[in-house]
Amino acid sequence: MVQIQSPHSWRIRQFPKPNKQILNTKGNQIHRYSYSDYRSHWSNSRSISSLIPLLFHLPHLNSATSCCFLILRSASISVDMENGAGLSLYPLHRCKTIHLVRHAQGIHNVDGEKSYKAYMRPEFFDAHITQLGWQQIDNLRKHVHESGLSKRIDLVVTSPLLRTLQTAVGVFGGGGYTTGMDVLPLMIANAGNSARAAISSLNCPPIAAAELCREHLGVHPCDKRRSISDYQFLFPAVDFSLIESDEDVLWKADVRETREELIARGLEFLNWLWTRKEKEIAVVTHSGFLSHTLTAFGNDCHPLVKKEICKHFANCELRSIVIVDRSMVGSDSSTTNYPGKIPLGLDIPSDAVDGKKVKEEKQPVDSDPKEPEKM
Repeated sequence: MVQIQSPHSWRIRQFPKPNKQILNTKGNQIHRYSYSDYRSHWSNSRSISSLIPLLFHLPHLNSATSCCFLILRSASISVDMENGAGLSLYPLHRCKTIHLVRHAQGIHNVDGEKSYKAYMRPEFFDAHITQLGWQQIDNLRKHVHESGLSKRIDLVVTSPLLRTLQTAVGVFGGGGYTTGMDVLPLMIANAGNSARAAISSLNCPPIAAAELCREHLGVHPCDKRRSISDYQFLFPAVDFSLIESDEDVLWKADVRETREELIARGLEFLNWLWTRKEKEIAVVTHSGFLSHTLTAFGNDCHPLVKKEICKHFANCELRSIVIVDRSMVGSDSSTTNYPGKIPLGLDIPSDAVDGKKVKEEKQPVDSDPKEPEKM
């Protein structure tokens, strides 16, 4: 018997209240759940969403059509439940496309490649992008525009650290900014020792910063952010309204966020993305955040798909996925579905007529009908 198996899913019935929890939503602190809290609610519950890799793009189709087709190719309808191979069908309006981007090379990455202890060095506080990193940004920007992706993205969400902010505005921002423009610049000239010209906020999607997609919190100075007021000066047109505290209250010098806490934060971030009205979102974040969050997905699909979802992100790599809503949580009506039968008319399908004919043919016929009784 063929069974339908949904791919790469996380199941959450209702978020539990955090036990002994570290942070809350007030005062710009993140309401954090432990990974065990999520896992305990996975079984016997609805699935909020699944992650599916966006494997390829068909240039002759529009983005909505391509998205729907790719979901058919990469989800799973399976006879072999263990391997998770095959296809599944999902309504398009229950899907959201997410383009995950790791920041370009930062100054901490250069020495950190040689020795992990380099990440402890105080001079790497809120590390900025290297000149090689800016070349990576330029190349990704070229790809985003040539592929048509820049015209499809509705929103860019970025971690509020210098290297991710620089990557976000460099890749997805407008062109050069000149004094006298009737808009704020996304980035002022030479922001974060970039030696780059100012970047305009014209003809580009809005960019918003969110704490939930920050790198692994604590201990490493490179992962500590500066004040929001400093960032607002450097990146005037970036929206920092989601962040309530000016100072960094999440990073602790002597406490490193656990792997379980980071995964739970990542799941909460994806759930928040699903509640957004935008259908195509770019996320600029960090290697640790991505690798830990994505390990929660792909356990019920083919091992090669699991590997594709969870593999390490290179600097300035972009990888596209689809979030699938398999419940009625936050369901929006379709913008492309059409009800039909306008104006009203008869529309009995041919197979229904055939079925009625077969039924009539199967009814027994009396070969010797009786004559009606005479009264």
